Amino acid sequence: MKLLYKPLSILISVVAAQLAGMVFKQVWKRAAGQDDAPDADDQNYSWREVLVAATVQGAIFGLVKAAVQRSGAQAVRKTTGHWPGDD
Repeated sequence: MKLLYKPLSILISVVAAQLAGMVFKQVWKRAAGQDDAPDADDQNYSWREVLVAATVQGAIFGLVKAAVQRSGAQAVRKTTGHWPGDD
């Protein structure tokens, strides 16, 4: 079971990262009124702006990744009757 779930898990992680990026972009656009978040290398932004953006991005990424991976694991359990990773 682990052998089959591993490639699926990688695909799920890629999808989660893409989804998290889209969610962050929308959240940042609404919260800050800017199309793009501050880049750490851009001298036009303060430390505070850069660190707040990074914190929000990290929180959204972690949340979306966990939600997508958990949903994938539950789908595997519903399909096969086994939780991924259980021996």
